Parts: sequence; structure tokens; C-alpha cells
Amino acid sequence: MADPRTDYALRGLQIAALVTVVLLVVSFIPPVTVGGMRLRRANIFSDLYAFEERAAAKSSSVELFDEREFAVDFDAVTRQIDAAPLPPDPAEPAPDAPGPAADTLRPEAAVSFEWRLAAQAAERPAPQPDPHRYAPRLTPIEDFSADGRFAAFCDTLLTADRPVRIAVLGDSFVEGDILTADLRERLQSAFGGRGTGFAPMASPLTAYRRTVRTQSKGWTAYNVMKHKSVPAPLGEHFYVSGWVCRPTDGASTRWEATQYRRRLDSCTTARVLFIAPARSRIELVLNDTLRRRFTVEGAPHVRQTVVTAPTIHTLEFRVLEGASEMIGYGAVFEQKGVSVDNYSVRSNNGQAIFRTNPAVNAQINALAGYDLVILQYGLNIMQAGVRSYTSYGAQIEKIIAYVRHCFPTAAVLVMGVSDRAVRNEQGIASMDAIPYMLDCQRTAARNQGAAFWSTYDAMQADGGISEFVARGWAGKDFTHINYAGGRRVAWALFDAINVEAKRAAEQLQRRTEPVVDSAVRASIDRIGIRPTLRPGGPDPYGEQTANRGGQAAMRPDRQQTAGAPASAAAAISGKATENTAETASGAATAAPLEKAPRNAADRSAGETADRAAKRAGRRAAKQAEHPSKRTAERAAERSAATNAATAAPRKTAATRSTGSETAARAEVAAGTAPGAGSKRPSYAASEALAAAAAVLLAPPARPARP
Repeated sequence: MADPRTDYALRGLQIAALVTVVLLVVSFIPPVTVGGMRLRRANIFSDLYAFEERAAAKSSSVELFDEREFAVDFDAVTRQIDAAPLPPDPAEPAPDAPGPAADTLRPEAAVSFEWRLAAQAAERPAPQPDPHRYAPRLTPIEDFSADGRFAAFCDTLLTADRPVRIAVLGDSFVEGDILTADLRERLQSAFGGRGTGFAPMASPLTAYRRTVRTQSKGWTAYNVMKHKSVPAPLGEHFYVSGWVCRPTDGASTRWEATQYRRRLDSCTTARVLFIAPARSRIELVLNDTLRRRFTVEGAPHVRQTVVTAPTIHTLEFRVLEGASEMIGYGAVFEQKGVSVDNYSVRSNNGQAIFRTNPAVNAQINALAGYDLVILQYGLNIMQAGVRSYTSYGAQIEKIIAYVRHCFPTAAVLVMGVSDRAVRNEQGIASMDAIPYMLDCQRTAARNQGAAFWSTYDAMQADGGISEFVARGWAGKDFTHINYAGGRRVAWALFDAINVEAKRAAEQLQRRTEPVVDSAVRASIDRIGIRPTLRPGGPDPYGEQTANRGGQAAMRPDRQQTAGAPASAAAAISGKATENTAETASGAATAAPLEKAPRNAADRSAGETADRAAKRAGRRAAKQAEHPSKRTAERAAERSAATNAATAAPRKTAATRSTGSETAARAEVAAGTAPGAGSKRPSYAASEALAAAAAVLLAPPARPARP
């Protein structure tokens, strides 16, 4: 038997077994930090066993949400909206006017109570996309709408002569007007508009909002997330704002504009939304000086007071009588241009919208319809290690469908989940569930034909949530951003919308160009301009003038108007139009009129016209070298108008001096001789019209790219 002290094989096996046991024990030790150095987990069985997979399996077994909270009957939603009394449409005939019966009920009691102190403000300048980019990298919008709803929203941004309304429905990520404050500022700066949008009648959270000051007295506010504690009558009247308020007699709310962001300090229109089932009396106080009282007859539908004034800085709403059954929602401050409403509800995963009254939503949309609804949800659903969100994706699709039932005029944009970090073995890193949640939200948007935008990608362009926290743009929970972080995300979203608006502007320009071109050509055909005188046609005088050289001058009316088409062409193309060969019919028509002046008066008139034509030609050539095409067009128009205006009186003077024979020829040229039977304009008028047509048919200058 071998001596154990010399049996090295046995000793090697013992040492190997001991090391294996030690490593196995170490692999179960979680990551620790020793002396400022973080030690990772040592797992020698990583090919067989993964702690991450175990954690994922455990977290995936946890119920992410209660599907019963997302239950909705869309047939019942449709019936509620159809049965709801909607406000009258100004475009519809009056009740006594003949016309087809309406498909939707209209309220008998007044809906809007207007207080107009002055006419609307001056028309806003034509909206133009912003030439600048504010985010370090563009995060584009993915438009899955087959009906072009988002493109139609971009067209509305550029062309609407009314407020373009955007509603942002979200959770605590945008609470207190975070993100929406800066999105509103950028959109209003580019496309016009003023005002803070929607502000609730009363809420415990109004003190956290910096874009409007709200002071409420005598109101009791109820939140949709605590619907079980809301009195039954009130719980059936929630709006997407998430709040309903019940007043007492004498209750009041005062809203004051702030300067926290640009274009918030004042506006021209304010609307207060409420329901008054019983007869009541209310009072409005504008800018703490002017007062107006209204008597409101009882009705179950949504009502509004509309205040229009040159400047609205503060507005107070008071309930004088009939407060026992009244329901208050809030006020909207806006102006022509863009209006952005923040509807944030804390701890909301999107299920709160199914607890709102679709009839109330539809009635408010009928009073002032939305053009775009942005959905920001999913942050509270996402959990580390969970990689399947298929069931939540189905709920997002239901949310999109519900929004379209309540706000049929609006396009829908789904904001992908934002960046969120957790601690793991590598330290603080973005949650591994983010790509799977983004894929779920993108798929839901695609299935419902909505647009999609990735908030996570936009934040990654600025370094991600860890960089946001390091720069003070987000809280230490590595989840919620503050106003500074909201500005960065808002700029990225604005860049994406602005790019789509630029594309819409280019398409609108292309669509209008053929219409203008065909209209101008039809006008040319109607006024009877000869083909040889149309832009691009042969010059009926060029060949004869060139053949004669300096032996005989053209008639004054021919000579001075002949320079108009050449001047217009030079102003457009930068060079004189080359003379082309005259057609046989054109030569036969023009030849009898190409005679030299018979006396000194004609020669003097011809020399004066020649000098005028040369000056006009030099002026047009000089303007053609200018880089601004609009300047060249104006020069061509002035040249043509000058030539046409000076041709007629000089021709008349020459006709009087040469007697009846010259007058007869002039009448034949003008088509006014007795029995001529021709309604065609004179050559001078035709050439002037041809010059104007050459300017109109030129392709319009496109705006320079930034």
C-alpha cells in the first residue's frame, strides 16, 4: 500500500475537490464593495446556471398589472357618444332652416357663453418650420398610419387659421408640465400661439406647476386613480384630465399666467369648462378689473365660457349660485397657433382613461377639437428582467382605439418608454427590459396605424439617464426627469415633429405648383395670345429687324414692346432669349406693318422708344445677375408694364401725324378697324401679356435650406 505522504495523485484530487467547494460557495456570494472596489460575482457554473435567468423567471411570474382595469366595451362607448348632446356646429343650418335631420342630438340649452371685449388679434405670420435643430441627434417619428393622419396634422400646423391643439396624456413622468412646457415653447415659437393650455379647476398638485399659478377656494377635487372613494354621481363624469371638482356657493378659482417659459405671460382666448345640471349663476373677472356675470340654465351636458380679449393675464371663475350639482373641470388658455394641454395622472399606466366618460370627452372635443394626442405610458409597468410585454401591448392598442372614439379628429403618437436605470453587477445601468417594452409599444402603434417615437433613443443621444442624473436633469431614482431634463427630451421631440413639418411644407409646395402652372396656361389661351408670342415661342420681329439692320427702324409700338419678352426672359434665365426663325404665317402678318417712319415725328418717337427699350433691357440684364429670383421677377414685371404703358400713347401720336393711311394700318394692327371682326389684342398688348406670362410660368424659388 502506497504511503499517503508520497501518493501525489490522491493529494491532487483532494486539493481539486477543496478548490471546487470553495469556488462553489463563492459563486453564491452576491457582488460586494471592498475598500472602494466593487467585486463581481464569481460563477464557475455560468454555462449551466445563470442567476440572471433565475431572476428573470421569477420577475416574469409576477403580475404586471390587473387586466380588469383595462376592460372596456367599445359598443357601449359608441352608444354613449352617440347619445350625448353635442354643441351646435357653426357650419350647420339654424334650427329653423330647412335641411336633413341631424344624426346626433343637439342640446336645447346654451352651450357657450361668450364675452368678447375686442376683435381677435391681428393675423399671425405664416407658420414656418424651425431651421434649427436642438437635440444632438435626430430621433425620427415612425408613422404607421395608412390614412395619413399624422401627415394631416403637419399640414394643419402649416395652414390652419385657428388654434392647433395637442393633448399629452401621461403619468408622473410629465407631471407638473414637465417636458410639455418646453415642447409648447418650441412649437409656439415656430408655428405661433400663446398660452399655457389646460389648467385644472383645483388639484393638490397645482402648486408644483410653474407655467401657471392656480388659487382655488371652496372646491373639492377628486382623482380618477382613487375612483372608489369618489361619490357616485361625480365618478361618472371624469374627463381625460383625471380630475373632477365639486364647488360650494362662493367657490372660486383664479389662474394667473407666468413667465416661466416664453409666450406664456398672456393670450387672447380663455375657455372655462364645467357642467351645470341645475340653474346657476357664475361670474368671470378678467385681469382683476373687468367683471361679467352669466345665468346658466340647467342642462346635463358640458358647457363653456369663452373670453376673448386683446390680453388675458389673469382670469377668475366664481360660482355665485347653483353650486350643489355643478362639476368643474378647468380652463384652457390659448391663441391662434399651437396649444399644448398636459393631462398627467400619477401612477397611471393608461388604464385611467377607461374610467373617464367618453361622452364628456367627445363633448369637449366638439367644443375645441384636438389635432394630435400623445400617449406617454409604460414606465410604471416595466420591471427588470421581464422580457415579455405582449399582454400590455394589447392594452396599448385598446387605449389608442379609445382615444380615436373620443377624439376622432386627432392623430395619435405613442411615446416609447423613457430610459430608466437600476443597480446590477456592473453598477448602474439601463434596465434590461427597455428594448422589450419599446418593441411592445412600437408593435401596438403599428397594429393600430398610429405614429411612434422612442423617448429612450432621444435620452441616449444625451448620454442616457445616468448622464441626466449626473448633470442634475433627473432625480436620484434614475427614473423621473425634472424640468431641465424635460427640456432636453422636449427639444428632441420637437426636432422630430419639425422635420415632418418641413416635409409637409415641401409636399404642399409641390402640390400647388402644377395648379398655378395650369391656371396660367389656361389664362393665356383664353386671352388669345398668338403661339409665336408665348413664352419660349419664336420672335416674329427678330428676324426682320436683324435683316434690316439699321436701314429702317421699327414702328415705335413694335420697337418698345419687342424688348419686353427679351427683358422678361433675361430676368428669369440670366441671358437674352435668342431670336428664332419666324413662321411663314407670322412673317406674312407682320411684314405689311414693318415700314419706316414717314416724317420727323415718327423718327423722333422711334428714337425715344429705342432708347427706352435699351434702358429697360440693361435694367433687366442687371437685375438678372442678382441672386434673388424675386427681385428679377419684379424687374421683368416693371419692364413689361413700362413698355406696354408707353407704347399706346406714342402710337397714337404717330398715327395722328401720318394721316388716315397710318391710322388705318394701326387700326388693322390693333384689330379695331371697322369690319375687321377680330377680337385679338394688339401686338403691343400681346407682347406685354407674354412677358407677364413668362414671369408667372417660371418655377418658384424654393426656400434655402439651413
